[in-house]
Amino acid sequence: MNISLHQLKVFVAVARQRSFTRAAREFDLTQSAVSRCVRELEEAIELRLFDRTTRQVELTTAGASLERRIGRLLDEIDITLREGRAAHESHTGVVVIASNPVLSSSWLPGGLARCAAAFPDLIISVKDVPQAAVLAGVEHGEVDFGVVSDFDPAAYTGMHAQVLFSTPLCAVLPEAHPLALRPTLAWNALDDVPLVTLNADAGSRASVDRALGALRPRARPVQELGHVAAVLRMIELGLGVGVLPVDAHWPAHSARTVTRPLVPEVSLVTMLVRRKNRSLRPNAEAVWSQFFKEAHPQGPLSDTAPMWPGVGPRTLAALPGNGTVLRTP
Repeated sequence: MNISLHQLKVFVAVARQRSFTRAAREFDLTQSAVSRCVRELEEAIELRLFDRTTRQVELTTAGASLERRIGRLLDEIDITLREGRAAHESHTGVVVIASNPVLSSSWLPGGLARCAAAFPDLIISVKDVPQAAVLAGVEHGEVDFGVVSDFDPAAYTGMHAQVLFSTPLCAVLPEAHPLALRPTLAWNALDDVPLVTLNADAGSRASVDRALGALRPRARPVQELGHVAAVLRMIELGLGVGVLPVDAHWPAHSARTVTRPLVPEVSLVTMLVRRKNRSLRPNAEAVWSQFFKEAHPQGPLSDTAPMWPGVGPRTLAALPGNGTVLRTP
């Protein structure tokens, strides 16, 4: 027996409206199309459902019995589907994201605050883990999406990335350091000074390595630390010059240090990542969109458009790995 849900819906509409014409309007069909649909249903079940006259449409006994049972089932199906869709699309439930510790303590809270204001019934659970664990969590489906910096798409072909913002790497120095007298610093000015920066857990260490390798300063070994506060304390005590991302998206620096742009400019790209070819759940998609709005309150700019690699017209070259952007000043 070949019966479609559409045929049953049309039959119930005609039965309840007692009119082929009114049922046709309900489905935006012609009257002849409705008549054909009912006729095909009657032929499929081998029952006459309506007694038709030129002036009225009346259900047969079989038609009335079928309408009572089928009508209730269709109503229940409609209610179930509406409730299921509402539950799926509502901004409720739990969204799990992962972020490296530096972003968790700087840019991420603003995005969480925007989501809390927009979706008060939504719970966002944050896994604050080293960047390698962020990427592993996304790859294995343990989190809905991640927030990372210095992401190499060639190493994770199964992921989709959307650029949030790019941040220049700068030299951070004690106020009394001789290099602090210069308005800008070339990378080779760091050849003979000890350097201190964030380690791989923070997602910026690889960018520093690529910049140093590409621009070939004869720098001393780099001291790596896991927290911005630790890096800044070492700088304050004169134990090294910091190489850190510096803008409003990253943790503020100490009042006892000064920041100098490094030229040519090397920018660290921060982005959202999720599994490729896997749709986010609607509530997770809403959080993803809110995070992007937090990074682009005025809409995406040309240098930070939501695409990879997200580099603008001033781009001179991309260093190996594509996570670091080298620009002319």
